[in-house]
Amino acid sequence: MTPALLCETVTGATMAELIAARNVVASAEMVDMVELRLDGVRDLDVAEALHGAALPVVATCRPVWDGGRFDGSEEERRGVLASALAHGAVYVDIEWQAGFDDLIRADSARVVVSSHDFTGVPRDLVTRTRAMRNTGAALIKIAVSAARLSDSLPLLDVAKGGDAVVVGMGDAGVPSRLLASRFGSRWTYAGDGVAPGQVPAARMVEEFRYRAVGAGTALYGVVGNNVMHSVSPAMHNAAFAAAGLDAVYVPLLAADFDDFLAFADGLSLAGASVTIPFKRDAFDASAESDELTRRVGAANTLRRTPDGWESTNTDLAGFLEPLDAEWGADVFGVPGPAGMRVSVLGAGGVARAAIVALTTRGAHVTVHARKVERARALAASLDVDAGPWPPMARSWDMLVNCTPLGSVSGPDSSPLPGGPFDGRFVYDLTYRRGASPLVLEAQRAGLSTIDGLPMLVAQAERQFEWWTGRRPASGVMRAAADVEAARGAGVTTSAVSGAAGVD
Repeated sequence: MTPALLCETVTGATMAELIAARNVVASAEMVDMVELRLDGVRDLDVAEALHGAALPVVATCRPVWDGGRFDGSEEERRGVLASALAHGAVYVDIEWQAGFDDLIRADSARVVVSSHDFTGVPRDLVTRTRAMRNTGAALIKIAVSAARLSDSLPLLDVAKGGDAVVVGMGDAGVPSRLLASRFGSRWTYAGDGVAPGQVPAARMVEEFRYRAVGAGTALYGVVGNNVMHSVSPAMHNAAFAAAGLDAVYVPLLAADFDDFLAFADGLSLAGASVTIPFKRDAFDASAESDELTRRVGAANTLRRTPDGWESTNTDLAGFLEPLDAEWGADVFGVPGPAGMRVSVLGAGGVARAAIVALTTRGAHVTVHARKVERARALAASLDVDAGPWPPMARSWDMLVNCTPLGSVSGPDSSPLPGGPFDGRFVYDLTYRRGASPLVLEAQRAGLSTIDGLPMLVAQAERQFEWWTGRRPASGVMRAAADVEAARGAGVTTSAVSGAAGVD
């Protein structure tokens, strides 16, 4: 398998901006090529744009009708592309539907014929690919809009010819960029939100181990509906690197669990972390689970075996480890949760794990949810109590937030605005930059608190050990998580349209 090159896209409103951006990319020494977006540059001088370029240049002048900002005539645009060839671009990107056949034939070895579908995966993908190859261009480029993880899978067949650049645009298509070598793409595009789904080059290389992905690399990921803000990729990739393992971990934004399963089979994923809302689905899809996971009825970790998926739930140990650390420090003045009244907010997979963990330590647990019937169903299945929403005053010693309120998906929200905060301790399982509203209110009321980052790290360390058979290097996951949480966490992508909206 030939490693996919990395090409960073730059643009600018003026020549000064374009050249400055081009030079910054070259000085960073992260990528192999630079794509110069010549459309939208007010004072365009093609010769100047290419003169002195320290990296091989892919020249692109995208018209308005194909997601770009060039609004002149097609003859003018033809002149821009011809000039880019004349002044040394290693490749010039020409739209398949442009009709510039004479330009392609003039220097076919340096032409990429491209097709972008901003609505999904084209129904005529096979015939379109054949027609694009018949133009005689050295390379073809197929970019599709991925609403589902599995929308990128047809690109695997497109790239088998060895002459294709393939891209799944959008958040669900991010794995096609991070795993470009496994998709068989000649290169992929990096950028700071220049196109939907692009990831900055430094993150691709340093966090997502882009250069290390090869034919034998074990693939892992985190699957859920808010994974683009997850710190899990940073933690696991740092641990893989520290252990010298040939493995990589990426975000997997699945439309549903069947979508994940199809993608996992298509790319032969070795394992996955599972988050909201798929933990029950992961358990149901497992051929084998351990006893505690069966008791919880939800799984947060999968690994592939010859007989199918095997699942476990590291949330239990991950939940208890920060508590044990606090109790060991005698923060609460009690030896542990035995006999403690614990109110658990939420009725999802994390709540199930927290309840099982607490009951194994002898706590008296009451479940609270906005949908009271869900709280009652969960309580009945685990033989604990169900209570009203919100919990009544003086009804708990410990409060555990298992809802997403207060996380990066709802940073200004609290599951219990205004309290009551008359217990001893609040354990908020969300994590984000800074303290959540729930934690801040609890602290102001004089309560002891823990946020969700210690649990996230603890359960991730156990996932790593379950997958690899070894403990991660001490502190490496926590250090990576702290860095990500401090800067806001996650692969953030842009849905900007126009010249900045397409590779």
